[in-house]
Amino acid sequence: MRVEVINTGTELLLGSVVNTHLGTLAQALFSLGLRIERQVTVPDGESIREALIESLGRSEVVFVTGGLGPTTDDLTRDIAAELLGRSLHFHPEVMAGIEALFAARGLPMTDRVSRQAQVPEGARILPNHHGTAPGLYLECPPSPLTGGRVAHLFLLPGPPRELKPMLADAVMPILRELVPVGPRNECRLYHVLGVGESNVEALVGEALCAIPELELGYCARPGEVDIRCIGPKAALETAEAIILKALGDRIAARDGRPLPAVVVETLTQRGETLAIAESCTGGSLAGEVTNVPGASAVLRAGYVTYANEAKMRDLGVDAALIETHGAVSEPVAAAMALGALRRAGTDWALATTGIAGPGGGSEAKPVGTVFIALARKQKDSPELSVCVERHLFRRDRISFKRLVIQTALDRLRRSLES
Repeated sequence: MRVEVINTGTELLLGSVVNTHLGTLAQALFSLGLRIERQVTVPDGESIREALIESLGRSEVVFVTGGLGPTTDDLTRDIAAELLGRSLHFHPEVMAGIEALFAARGLPMTDRVSRQAQVPEGARILPNHHGTAPGLYLECPPSPLTGGRVAHLFLLPGPPRELKPMLADAVMPILRELVPVGPRNECRLYHVLGVGESNVEALVGEALCAIPELELGYCARPGEVDIRCIGPKAALETAEAIILKALGDRIAARDGRPLPAVVVETLTQRGETLAIAESCTGGSLAGEVTNVPGASAVLRAGYVTYANEAKMRDLGVDAALIETHGAVSEPVAAAMALGALRRAGTDWALATTGIAGPGGGSEAKPVGTVFIALARKQKDSPELSVCVERHLFRRDRISFKRLVIQTALDRLRRSLES
């Protein structure tokens, strides 16, 4: 079944709102063996009509997101009904749900809100438990508009907080009835750290391309590469053996999990805890960890010690170390990690200190220099150990921080796994 997605909203094309709909829909549909073949974003208004005519003319399943609200630029429902020759009817039950939501939130209603209770003839209502505009499903019989085939049109709300639960609770059950049951390809994603894209391809590309029925792809970002393999299980097993042999512990995850989630889950499984001391990353490292559900089980404390005074006061770093070696140095990074470990009483501690730039560098320590320290409490021993790595990331300030966070978490991950 050919699937297309139409995202509506001028705000998406102006860049003021990031479009996350495609990822949400694509991941859910893949579980049914469906792949999105085309996606288009159009502004509010009559552009929706042209996009709908194109998509319905060549696809069996079409999703439209946005344009179901009460304002004058919300035209998706009206245009779809007109194209399909369906009249709009006021739906009392939908209106009752909207009124109840406004009452629960203590908000006044305007007359235009009732537009959201207009339902095209023959449409199935997709309940919206997180907003006022219901979704709509319309089965479109063969016609010139649909290229002589049956088409399935889903009109979904624009806000992700409304779209995601509606997709899971209302759309997916319909699609399961529509999609034929049969063998389906699987997708495996290998998250590789610290190896460039061309090097990854040189290590595994030729062997993977020789596997019949395997669809291979790469996605590179600073410091990381995803290897994407799609195909039947036998082909994936062959591919996995090749990838694991060639890349070993450089693979942070084999199931699409982000690195912070891998670290949090591994610490949780081991029953161990973590503290973080940050200078150049300014709290971002701890922020990445706390973005993971369940992080409270492992993260005990985070120290943002940007100034030298804070390093001394909060972590107990000796002033003589800073005076002699500088704040960006191996001894200070080690002292920061050990200080966090002692004060938080954790099993592990990470510390970062570096020069994010654009200024502040020197010949000995150019912009991009960073020291990452990992300290740990020895099992059944009062002894503490610490190791420090020096890296040079010549990037813009934001990319520098991103690479430091990634490298620090990966250092911890590899220690946990070893």
